[in-house]
Amino acid sequence: MTASTAAAGTSAGWKRTHTCGELTAEAVGQTVTLNGWVDARRDHGGIYFVDLRDRYGVTQVVIKGNLEGAAKIGPEFVLSVTGCVTARSPENVNEKRSTGTIEVVVESMTVLSESPTPPIEVIDELEAAVDTRLRYRYLDLRRGPLQKNIAHRSRFINSMRRSLEKLDFLEIETPILNRATPEGARDYLVPSRVHPGSFYALPQSPQIFKQILMVAGFDRYFQVARCFRDEDLRADRQPEFTQLDFEMAFVEESDVFAVWEQILKETFSETMGVELTIPFPRMTYAESMARFGNDKPDVRFGLELKAIDDWARSSEFKVFASVVESGGRVAGIVLPAEPSPGVKAELSRKEVEALGSVVSEYGAKGLAWWRASAEGGAGPLSRFCKDGRGAELMAALGAQEGDLCLFVADKEEVVYRALGELRLHLAKKFGLAQGDWAFLWVTEFPMFLRDENSGKWTSAHHPFTAPSDWAMPGAEEDPGGVASSAYDLVLNGWELGSGSIRIHRTDVQERVFQILGLDAKEQAEKFGFLLEALAHGAPPHGGLGLGLDRLVALTLGLDNIRDVVPFPKTTSASDLMCGAPSSVPVEQLNEVHIGLTGRALIDGAMTAE
Repeated sequence: MTASTAAAGTSAGWKRTHTCGELTAEAVGQTVTLNGWVDARRDHGGIYFVDLRDRYGVTQVVIKGNLEGAAKIGPEFVLSVTGCVTARSPENVNEKRSTGTIEVVVESMTVLSESPTPPIEVIDELEAAVDTRLRYRYLDLRRGPLQKNIAHRSRFINSMRRSLEKLDFLEIETPILNRATPEGARDYLVPSRVHPGSFYALPQSPQIFKQILMVAGFDRYFQVARCFRDEDLRADRQPEFTQLDFEMAFVEESDVFAVWEQILKETFSETMGVELTIPFPRMTYAESMARFGNDKPDVRFGLELKAIDDWARSSEFKVFASVVESGGRVAGIVLPAEPSPGVKAELSRKEVEALGSVVSEYGAKGLAWWRASAEGGAGPLSRFCKDGRGAELMAALGAQEGDLCLFVADKEEVVYRALGELRLHLAKKFGLAQGDWAFLWVTEFPMFLRDENSGKWTSAHHPFTAPSDWAMPGAEEDPGGVASSAYDLVLNGWELGSGSIRIHRTDVQERVFQILGLDAKEQAEKFGFLLEALAHGAPPHGGLGLGLDRLVALTLGLDNIRDVVPFPKTTSASDLMCGAPSSVPVEQLNEVHIGLTGRALIDGAMTAE
């Protein structure tokens, strides 16, 4: 028996005949070759038991001490072993492995690659810091959970592709290098070497190009699209991400919904064995905000917002009454003593008052509370709930005796945001968000929103969204009153994707641009090619872009997309493994006509190395 080290250009005698997750008792007696990484090594008196791992599983191989090099094998060495499959004795069977009934007695071994002691352990339950994991992502990705996540992602996306192809959709690639267009987030810019002073922008989405494909007659398009947005990051957002993007011509909202529901139903069934119920429920934006305080509600539990403006208006509690009088809103949520079967919601007075810090983070000036009772109850509001007023408030809230009622009084947007977040906080605290797949379409978003800082009107989704009423009566005087044909697909409180019926008429698109403050010159400069295309016979069309990273994470029960993205960035948009972003030589900057000033120069970003 011999051992050897593989060299470039050698014959492929070391190539595997089976994977490390494939062999069972049926293979006993066969001579096989396995390739993989050393997962563990145990010395039993000159006989080495090595767990050999690849992405398919782990097989125990037995290496006798007289095999040259056996004693030097370390963690994460890459080996090729050839030997005979033998049955394990009953007492040594490993029930936790698919290969646990056998082992391979090695006759020859090739060390394909050596490894120093790894800086992180390649184990399923790793407790290393996130930054360390990202710095050594190539090791992190060897771990079983991440390999299963990435494999699931691949199968999930390919299943969606098959569903779309069955429905006559064509997969068409759109450009990565494009011109900068305002779509809601900041662009990543790419300087041009051959056009001094000009820049490409990486796409925030394929939006304009897929609309042009509709004009071109490709009535059913889709793309697994890479998108880029220079914005602050969080658990469900990365600077570059992947979305399943599609567009259809000659459709209305219901047609788009039906196609997406069918795709998701087939994909969940094929890849997860989950049978979704379609059609998904629908809810207007206004209803979603009023009931849940946000436009991506988790509808798996109650604790809905209840408006009590009428009660507050006539209340002796001056804070409530004055807020309503000044045009604000008063609303509350009710936390029952048993919010779900078997769950007790018991909070001390101190714990209740501590909830004020939750709503203050979202702009609320305070949190009022009341232990409900028709006779007055307990808490700061109790003295305003005598003489039947308590019974009236309970009726307005749908509360029962002893329920904890929590209130915010402020501007409508503050009330919605604060109570919406408090609702989620309580659901997490008491484990109320149970159940699997609560899909929901949120519809009829506003067409325009006013920017709080500039006071200017912006697109609630993007400027290519069609209005619900194409005539848009009174839009110039009150843009905030215009409803759109935009919709979001929500799952368990996460926005999976946004879409809309698009504007296919040049006159309407120009009017929308005008309301957004773009004059004719700016329209021609930024969107002239789109307006020109629409003028040449554009069909009614609509579509949606669905965030694959978020959806795949949810299907795996994860609350962060990092573990379904092979090479994610940190929250500061840095790649710790390869050191991006990085400085570049001054000569390279000169080639693309870029000079650095201010902080970039002070921090030493312009180097001559």
